[in-house]
Amino acid sequence: MSIQDSLEKIRPALQTRVANSLARGAGVRENFQEQLGRFLDLIAQALVSGDASWLDPILEEWSNARTQTDLQQGERNLSGLLHQVITYSLELGREMLSEADALELVAGLMPIYLHAVEKAAALENESRLQYVSNELQSAQIRLKKLDKSKSNFVAVAAHELKTPLTLIEGYAAMIGDLAAQENEQMHMLIQGTHNGIRRMREIVDDMIDVSQIDNHLLVLNFQPLWLNRLFNMLQADFTNIIGQRRHTLEIRPFAGSEELLFADPERLYQALKNLVSNAIKYTPDGGKIIIDGRILSGFVEVTITDTGIGIAPENQEVIFEKFGQLGDVSLHSSGKTKFKGGGPGLGLAITKGIIEAHQGSVWVESEGYDEVKCPGSTFHVLLPQRTQPSDPNLAKLFGAGENSPAQLPDDF
Repeated sequence: MSIQDSLEKIRPALQTRVANSLARGAGVRENFQEQLGRFLDLIAQALVSGDASWLDPILEEWSNARTQTDLQQGERNLSGLLHQVITYSLELGREMLSEADALELVAGLMPIYLHAVEKAAALENESRLQYVSNELQSAQIRLKKLDKSKSNFVAVAAHELKTPLTLIEGYAAMIGDLAAQENEQMHMLIQGTHNGIRRMREIVDDMIDVSQIDNHLLVLNFQPLWLNRLFNMLQADFTNIIGQRRHTLEIRPFAGSEELLFADPERLYQALKNLVSNAIKYTPDGGKIIIDGRILSGFVEVTITDTGIGIAPENQEVIFEKFGQLGDVSLHSSGKTKFKGGGPGLGLAITKGIIEAHQGSVWVESEGYDEVKCPGSTFHVLLPQRTQPSDPNLAKLFGAGENSPAQLPDDF
């Protein structure tokens, strides 16, 4: 008996067994048997021609017919179908053919089946890869929308909070003016109200800053400044807090700290203040904070080093993201300088936005997180060494950076 005749002999039983095994329901089985019949016709053609590629079109058709749900759940895969066809072909050959005819049929079918299995595996891998790629792209789109929604919420919430906060602040000031000066208890209550309002305004201002950074609306006002003057202002502003926490704040003079730079003094001070505040917050009482720096090619580097609890390597980028919170949020406590005190998680994100708006960069180095050994952290701020403003009119006004400190405001 020829191989073609052997295949025709087992074909009806083969179609029935494969259909009963893989298809559920009479209607489904009928349609499946029709498709399976086409497949077996092509196998017969491949046997006659000796070319297994006759199966490629129907395998591609079946692969393309799989839905997203099929791909997600791993159903209707070609490999499973081919496995059943091969298994039942071998079984029926043993049951219905002589040993010699069965061996001849298997020898003829195996190269065709192997080609089909390889082709099916390649098609399935391609489909799966495309599915995963589409899912990843969809996830990225959803994340962008979520991030945009969060940014929009921050912007709207900040502006919505600003108006009632201004009213509360005004009425609190009026109450303070009306309260009798000798009423110490009333004065204490009003002072507490003012402190709460001031902290709330700081948070609202931070939210507005984050919104401006996210939407590329942060405007810098470049002016001449000297870093050592900013450092002196930081030391003056943190004197009381440093004393309360028994910290030491050491400011080391370095090449470049007394040289004129053009930057936005208020924004740069805000960025450095956030870094010092962060160092105070995560350094146990009695610790030390050092402000230092150096000149690099075309840049000035400022470093703020603390003897605090450190930052784990996996969190050294997370802390610069907005709302980046480390540790257990359930243990959160408000406070800008209290040890491990919480906050909305905006300060370092704002610092990063301000420094990058200056075409600089900021990063942190730490051996890791350890509340016992306190390995500390070092924050690096890299600023372009601008010695004259980019605006030609300002360059004329300030003499292209040749002004002496006596000719410029003393604030910076």
